[in-house]
Amino acid sequence: MKIVHSITDLRAALAPFQRPAFVATMGNLHDGHIALVDQAKPLGDVTVASIFVNRLQFAPHEDFDSYPRTWEADCDRLRAAGCDVLFAPRETDLYPEPQTFKVQPPAELADILEGHFRPGFFVGVSTVVMKLFACVFAGKPAGIAMFGKKDYQQVMIVRRMVQQFALPITIVPGETLRAADGLALSSRNGYLNALERSEAVALSRALQGLGQAVKTQGMAKRETLEDAAMQALAARGWKPDYLSVRRRADLLPPDDGDADTPLVVLGAARLGSTRLIDNLEV
Repeated sequence: MKIVHSITDLRAALAPFQRPAFVATMGNLHDGHIALVDQAKPLGDVTVASIFVNRLQFAPHEDFDSYPRTWEADCDRLRAAGCDVLFAPRETDLYPEPQTFKVQPPAELADILEGHFRPGFFVGVSTVVMKLFACVFAGKPAGIAMFGKKDYQQVMIVRRMVQQFALPITIVPGETLRAADGLALSSRNGYLNALERSEAVALSRALQGLGQAVKTQGMAKRETLEDAAMQALAARGWKPDYLSVRRRADLLPPDDGDADTPLVVLGAARLGSTRLIDNLEV
């Protein structure tokens, strides 16, 4: 695996190839990241991963400084997975000057759910993804990028950004990997102590229960059922931001006419000092 830090060196490493398959990460890799690399490999003629903790998507009170950085272990995992090129830019490589040009996704998609509770988050995500795409895919006729469906809203925003900017990139969503008890794999799971880890699966179970309740009791009771699910999670010691049933197509709330519309149940809640997110398609 070739490791490069500068954009110039990355482009030199990718010059012989025509169809990169790309997985963007912030490091602290787990099996979910490696599954994305495995899925990417047959889709391109070179497999590229990036590790970059993007300051732009962290609010001042969030965990940018303490976000886990596990460089040696990450490199070992990517080598073992058969990644060809690792792009690990320093902040001065990716942002040599203040990033005053930013990508602003539409409010109706970016200011709901995660965007409501983390204002500006998707501006930071969209901006760094666009810049990473410019680094990896410059001059290429086509390429693919894998994104995990655990970050459901992020996948939708990135896909629409690619469509609207007519980028020659196919966004491929990867299914969420889960631990044996059902907890979605996440880099932030490492923040959980033993007691919190045993409790953490309650979030995915709450989403399952909410999805089933809406299917059996109907859309007319959706908001009541969402409130009840949040109260039940709070009674277990969580601080939920949202548990919400949405349409998969646009993440808007379904109405009575959406009985046969594909739905997704999304949730975010804080357990102790750790904020976890998850979703289930129903």
